[in-house]
Amino acid sequence: MSIWRSLQALDALNAASAGTLIRHLDIRFSEIGEDFVRATMPVDERTLQPYGLLHGGASVVLAESLGSIGAHMCIDRSQYRCVGQEINANHVRSARRGRVTGTARPVHLGGRTQVWAIDIADEWDALICVSRLTMAVIKMGSLDPKK
Repeated sequence: MSIWRSLQALDALNAASAGTLIRHLDIRFSEIGEDFVRATMPVDERTLQPYGLLHGGASVVLAESLGSIGAHMCIDRSQYRCVGQEINANHVRSARRGRVTGTARPVHLGGRTQVWAIDIADEWDALICVSRLTMAVIKMGSLDPKK
């Protein structure tokens, strides 16, 4: 059974990335399953740290991008928005080249919060990073800075 309430097409997700950090890092949404969303990101000059390894911050950008997209597809977007509350990441192995793939799955889908687990692996399916993202579910209008 699908968890999605506001499912978007991959083409729409990728097109919406224009002019954002997601596009700058060449993060590409690649698959949506019944309970997961997946994207890839290159390990290149945009995402490396000075020692030639995938930058941990780039992994966190991939993780938060995936969890945020997943969260938004699980709500009624005409009434609610999701914003990040907390993210953590454990970097368990390095990557030096190729593309990494992140897969986000919900741990908890509540009315006020969502928790997402994101695994990032290299092209050989070796685990690179494990991340957990907490999202706040906010009623539309409550993000207005004048309120």
